[in-house]
Amino acid sequence: MRKGFASLSLQVQEVLRRDPLSGHLFCFRGRRGDLLKVIWHDGQGACLFTN
Repeated sequence: MRKGFASLSLQVQEVLRRDPLSGHLFCFRGRRGDLLKVIWHDGQGACLFTN
């Protein structure tokens, strides 16, 4: 999964029809299932967590 915050937040807007700055957690899983990315906006800034 090569996508960063900008492209993942765009996916949230276009595919899920949600606001990525709403404070919700948005989780994305890699194709093989071995990578997880979570984007979250806490009101002050955006975070991108990977595992």
